[in-house]
Amino acid sequence: MNEVYFNKDLPQLIEFPTHGESAIGYLAVGQIQQSIPFEVKRIFWTYFTPQSVIRGRHAHYATSMLLIAVHGRIEVHAEMINGQKWDFLLDRPDLGVFLPPLTWHTMQYSHDAVQLVLTDTVYTPEDYIRSYDAFLALKEGKF
Repeated sequence: MNEVYFNKDLPQLIEFPTHGESAIGYLAVGQIQQSIPFEVKRIFWTYFTPQSVIRGRHAHYATSMLLIAVHGRIEVHAEMINGQKWDFLLDRPDLGVFLPPLTWHTMQYSHDAVQLVLTDTVYTPEDYIRSYDAFLALKEGKF
């Protein structure tokens, strides 16, 4: 498998290599430095999130993330510190979205969605920017 090019400065979709067929099922593969652009330090998942709930609503100073909808559907909205905005739809288990540091993001789920998240850092509360106003202040250089 060849290494995939990533721009680690921009949110982007990642399509994982898939093997199999409908008669026997499928296997999607993610390998560090090939389809996963960082060394994984933390893994967590969300599930049974009501459709009316919007999760995320934060950014990270240092953490890069890879979000995968292993089941169901997830709408991801991302905003970079420079003002660029993206909307991603994760509705296949062989797709993920990469979010670099300083990306404000929100997610909205189908009720049956199971989201797997891989990060390149361990959890530290100080890494979180939990206020959109604080994020905007960083954008404007008012930190």
